[in-house]
Amino acid sequence: MDAKTESIWSGAKPNAPTPRLPRSVSCDVCVVGAGIAGLTSAYLLAQAGKSVVVVDAKPEIASGESEYTTAHLAWYLDDHFTHLASVRGDDVAKVAAASHRAAIDLVAEIARSESIDCDFQRVDGYLFAGTEGAEILDDEAKTMARLGLPHTRCTVSFAGPGSVDALRFPDHGQFHPVKYMAGLARAIRARGGEIYTRTVVEKIRGGEPCEVTTTHGDTITAQSVVIATNNPFEAGTTLHSKVAAYITYVIAAEIPKNSVPPALYWDTEDPYHYVRFAPAGPADAFQYLIVGGEDHKTGQAEDQPERWDRLKAWAKAHYPGMGPVHQHWSGQVFETPDGLGLIGPTPWNGPHVYIITGDSGMGMTHGTLGAKLVADLALGRVNEWASVYSPSRLMPGALRTLLGENLNMASQYTDWITGGDIASADGIPKGHGAIVRTGLTKLAVYNDEHGQRTTLSAICPHMGAIVRWNPGESTWDCPCHGSRFSATGTCLHGPSTADLKPVD
Repeated sequence: MDAKTESIWSGAKPNAPTPRLPRSVSCDVCVVGAGIAGLTSAYLLAQAGKSVVVVDAKPEIASGESEYTTAHLAWYLDDHFTHLASVRGDDVAKVAAASHRAAIDLVAEIARSESIDCDFQRVDGYLFAGTEGAEILDDEAKTMARLGLPHTRCTVSFAGPGSVDALRFPDHGQFHPVKYMAGLARAIRARGGEIYTRTVVEKIRGGEPCEVTTTHGDTITAQSVVIATNNPFEAGTTLHSKVAAYITYVIAAEIPKNSVPPALYWDTEDPYHYVRFAPAGPADAFQYLIVGGEDHKTGQAEDQPERWDRLKAWAKAHYPGMGPVHQHWSGQVFETPDGLGLIGPTPWNGPHVYIITGDSGMGMTHGTLGAKLVADLALGRVNEWASVYSPSRLMPGALRTLLGENLNMASQYTDWITGGDIASADGIPKGHGAIVRTGLTKLAVYNDEHGQRTTLSAICPHMGAIVRWNPGESTWDCPCHGSRFSATGTCLHGPSTADLKPVD
């Protein structure tokens, strides 16, 4: 598959450039991150009369993982209610379902009240039997009946495999995420909020007041700070031990318009596949079939191009009428041991600092409910979800998963004592990168299409792991905490806030 990756949502980003923070400022609330979590937080706080300043390191709003979602608005959890109930109990599972349903309702209400044309639509969700894991349907049906959550047993039909067993869940949704976030930004500015991009935050200090310091030396003084950067920015080992970074892959292909009714689909395979549909242009005779899956730990795979090919083959087998693939891309998610986000006061930054992270594959609803929760906390309101999503919570029922992820994370540091990918940089083909050992350290060497080399330290600036080359998107990915860098070393995704260091 072609090496260029791009989301189908990217073309809807606002054309007007957003300025960098020009000076030190003061406000009621500073929001770090201009994705769905950050912009929704800022919107709710501005709506409550607070002065808000939003900053983001990217050149434009909605340019992080919110741009690379498939934009499922789901209350059915990716990690399944049977798992959540087993590790956190039935009461927590009920709150999780209610909070994600409330998030879908909030998106619908904001889109309506702010007249945001974002293709919002209510749809059903279906969990269907794949080639493995069919017993999950029986377990989920029993769990959901016990929890009193709406569902029906049914079959769904695919042109390839035919009819398969499934569970149907009502009242899900879908939308165009970038159009929605552009509408949020307009609504924030209409209420006096300020939004700045190209502004990298390097330090956050809680207190009365809080202080947010940028790499340009400017300071934002605020009563409260919301960290909504998708990754656990500035968390240290306190939070990094509770999240694990994964890459998920997506293709968007043509399928005849109105040939399949809109819905959300997930299968029971491991890793699982997920499906939705999206409108194309009004004059087009097709709609988009969006298929995702093939997940793996960030930085811990070398077959990225083949994963998109496998998604294409799976999609063609289930939808033989599928046309050409228009776009393909990947996104990064942060999984938690119990499958619920980490939302609320940070345990490390001091008072009045809040975080939204650990989306566990539920980025759109997670970011929205997280914004509602932290906005309530910043406004001094009681929120019944607070204890369920607390970043400080203990997860004894998920201890096995927690230990497994942390052992995997620790094992990545053994890269320090291994050899390089290749004996010499002279052997790196054009358009590729490789890790080369030199003495006691390692170098990340990229040989561009013209034979021009960029030589960087292979040490991730965040916590010292060795990055790895991603041939699917020509990036350097950290296998420990999920930082990603361009081929020439620019930081694309945190938790690192610094670029890879150049080496002579």
